[in-house]
Amino acid sequence: MLRAMSWIHEIDPAEAEGLLARLYRAARGRAGKIFNVLRVQSVEPRVLSASVQLYQELMHGPGPLRRDQREMIAVAVSRANECGY
Repeated sequence: MLRAMSWIHEIDPAEAEGLLARLYRAARGRAGKIFNVLRVQSVEPRVLSASVQLYQELMHGPGPLRRDQREMIAVAVSRANECGY
C-alpha cells in the first residue's frame, strides 16, 4: 500500500527514540498503525504528546456528547476540509 508522504520532515518509527518511540508504540497499540497526523508531529515529541492528550480528552473525556457524536463531528470537519485524517 502506498503511503502519502508529507512535505514535513518525519521521523521514521524505526529511528524513533525515547518519548517518540513510546508515543509510536502507544499509537500502534491503539490503532494498529501510526497515522500520518502523528508522523508529521514527530520532530517535536512533546508537542505530539500534548496533541495526543488533547485528542484523547476531546474524544473520550466527559461531556454532553456521546463518542459516536464526537466521531461524526470529526468526520464532517475532516470532509469539509478535504482532509484524509
